[in-house]
Amino acid sequence: MKKIVKGLQQICRILELVVAVFVLIGILAAIISLLKDNLSIFGELLEDMTTFRHYLEKIFVLVIGIEFLEMLCHPTSDNVVQVLIFLVARHMIVGETTPFEDFISVLSIAVLFVLRKYMHTGDKGKKAKHKAAAELPGAAQKLHEKI
Repeated sequence: MKKIVKGLQQICRILELVVAVFVLIGILAAIISLLKDNLSIFGELLEDMTTFRHYLEKIFVLVIGIEFLEMLCHPTSDNVVQVLIFLVARHMIVGETTPFEDFISVLSIAVLFVLRKYMHTGDKGKKAKHKAAAELPGAAQKLHEKI
């Protein structure tokens, strides 16, 4: 049974890497497209600000794609929170939002930053606790392991 679970986990990792390669190809194609459009966009930026909004939207999609690729390659809670922060920021900056929606977006980003900070503090606290336990004398260490 353990061999089957291990095999399924291996297959999942391989499939994640395959998807990551496809995401990377998409990001590279989008960057090439953005560079090609860059030459013609600067004249339009002076005439129309909606062009700048579309330009920002393309850049945010690229950044989110890069963060998503990083999340696929290194699936950590920190990477997931970072992708969510970029998604909320993109919605707030690029989208047509009301002041109330902007307020909710700012609160969402603040909550995500607090959550990210809390997760880092929790990790450091656990590491420090295990390190301190390893340095205890034999009897005290056994007592600590039971707790």
